Amino acid sequence: MADTKTAGIIIIGNEILSGKVRDENSHFLSGELRTLGIDVKRITIIPDDIETVGKEAVQFSKSYDYVFTSGGVGPTHDDVTIAAIASGFGVSLVRNEKIRNLLLSRYHKEPNAALLKMTEIPEGSNLVFQENMRFPVISFKNIFIFPGIPEYFQNKFLAIKEQFRSDAFHLKRIFLNSHETEIAEVLNSVVSTNNGVEFGSYPILGEPEYRIIITAESKFEESLNKAVDELLKKLPSDVIIGVE
Repeated sequence: MADTKTAGIIIIGNEILSGKVRDENSHFLSGELRTLGIDVKRITIIPDDIETVGKEAVQFSKSYDYVFTSGGVGPTHDDVTIAAIASGFGVSLVRNEKIRNLLLSRYHKEPNAALLKMTEIPEGSNLVFQENMRFPVISFKNIFIFPGIPEYFQNKFLAIKEQFRSDAFHLKRIFLNSHETEIAEVLNSVVSTNNGVEFGSYPILGEPEYRIIITAESKFEESLNKAVDELLKKLPSDVIIGVE
C-alpha cells in the first residue's frame, strides 16, 4: 500500500493531559480519515507549550503527508499553537487582513488586542474557506490547524474533508464464536502470506453470539477477498458466525 496517504494528529491542551476535558477530536478524525482512504500513523497529546508544539509540528510535517492539529487557536494566553508552528519552522507571524475583516464584520467594531491575536498566522500560510464557515481553517505547509472545541472541530473538518479523499480502504469483518487462543495460529499464518492486507483481532465481551471480530482491510479489493477466503477456509466452520 505504498500509494496510501498518511496522517498524524496532534492534540494540544493541558486540559486534555490533566483529565479536565475528554479528547473527542482524535477519535472523530481518525475515523473520518480512514473513510477518506488516509492511514493515520500517529496520534499525540501535548501541552500548551510553544517549544513542544513547534518541535512536534515540524517532526510530524516531515513524517506524514497530512498533519492535523486540535486546540490552542483562540484569543487567550494558553492559545499558543499558531505562534508555536511559526516558531518551529522559523517564520514570522503576520496579520491577515481577511481574518481581520471577518472579525470586524462579526463584532462591528475594531478588534481589541485579544481578537487581533486571532488575525496572526505563520508567514506563508493559506486560508481554507467554505461559504458556510464563520472562520477559516489555517493551513501551513501540510499542517491543518483546527480549534479544540469538538463541535467547531467537526464542523470545520466536514466542510473541507473532500480535499483529502484518496482511494478508499475496503473492509470486511468476520464474527467468530471462539477464543483468540484457539484461532491465533490460523490467523497468524494468513497474515504472514498476505502482506497487502491489514488484519485486526478484537475480543468482544458481553455479546452472546460471538466473542471475536476479525477485521481485514486493503486498498486492493481482490487482495482482500483472496485473504479473507483463505482465512475462512482455514478456520473451523463451526466458529464462523458471519461475514460482512
